[in-house]
Amino acid sequence: MHQPFRRALAVLLALVAALVVVPATGALAAPPAQDPFYTPPSPLPAGALGDVIRSRAAKFTLDPILKLPAPGVRSWQVLYRTTNAQNQPIAVSGTVLVPTAPWRGSGQRPVVTWGVGTRGLGDSCAPSYTLSQGTDYEAAFIASALAKNWAVVISDMRGLGTPGAHTYEVGKDQGAAVLDMVRAARRTPGTGLSTTGPVGVMGYSQGGTSAGWAAELAPTYAPELDIKGVSAGGVPADLDAVADGLDGGLFVAFALFAAVGYDEAYPELNLEGYLNDRGRRTLQQFGDVCLASIDGLGGIITTAFTDIEDYVTSNPLDTPQWQARLAENRLGARKPPMPVFQHHALLDEIVPFAQARTLRTEWCARGTNLTWKVIPLAEHAIGLAVGAGPGLDFLADRFAGRPVSGNC
Repeated sequence: MHQPFRRALAVLLALVAALVVVPATGALAAPPAQDPFYTPPSPLPAGALGDVIRSRAAKFTLDPILKLPAPGVRSWQVLYRTTNAQNQPIAVSGTVLVPTAPWRGSGQRPVVTWGVGTRGLGDSCAPSYTLSQGTDYEAAFIASALAKNWAVVISDMRGLGTPGAHTYEVGKDQGAAVLDMVRAARRTPGTGLSTTGPVGVMGYSQGGTSAGWAAELAPTYAPELDIKGVSAGGVPADLDAVADGLDGGLFVAFALFAAVGYDEAYPELNLEGYLNDRGRRTLQQFGDVCLASIDGLGGIITTAFTDIEDYVTSNPLDTPQWQARLAENRLGARKPPMPVFQHHALLDEIVPFAQARTLRTEWCARGTNLTWKVIPLAEHAIGLAVGAGPGLDFLADRFAGRPVSGNC
């Protein structure tokens, strides 16, 4: 079996496991909404970015039935300090995974900060929870990074697990959380991670937004991190263009997720003031839904082929206030200083190919050392499966010090 098809099969099996085998409330551990670990102290104590508020030993498993821990991996869950899109201090949760085998390569053990793809809006979608239950659809890819003897750290991002709505696709929130996750991992007792070792960033889809924003923010937000490379795939760089592509299509639900996320990040946008009765009912149903669940699939089906305007009295995306906030979170305005691998499925039905190609053009125009790869005859999910291997290989080459000149 060819490697891309093995990866695609792994994605499908993980999704089937999440949908069929283990419902969110049937797991052994309490879901985040019932777990006080995820509730930050109020007020939030003073501290530095990436400071660990609390941590605990956890489980990383690929087994959704018996939930046997993956061998050779130590796992911690953390609650740590970061900032939101308006530069206010907040707490988010996440996971630290460190192989038990000693690092035998040169220098210090690399750390890969992993931006996860779309999970949904519910607290039980938090990666720190799904990774401990064997129901995370990216767990097999994370395991591939761990097999290279790298540490992998995964932020839940704002509002997944922790109180409040998830700020879905608000790039500034996501990029900061991904960078501060590295700082938090290094400060978590027992991990043994160096404070100066090499760092890689990886993400696809929503995680591609996170990775791209981490790349752009790093020089000013986290200049001490020695980021050797970034792999960003299926990147929703321009949410306005993505919303246009989703409107009236099968996956309009993702545009509604983003509307909730932006309203949470920027309360002055006042999404409630635009909703009609159908919109209020729909967003109430989405409020605690995870994508990899029966309810999540039901939400996609019931909203499929509707228009954004079916849910509002007037379209908020047409207003200067919403346009300004979307523009603030549009990728491409800053040069990532590290090498970047950007890949996109040519037939992507969720994240339009054209806006990703525009991001490539803009990053190249700013002098980014960018390697661009088009995955032909592939849609969004296959793009994840096929692009993961080359993304990991790209980071491995950067950690090994091999030069790359890009193909701008």
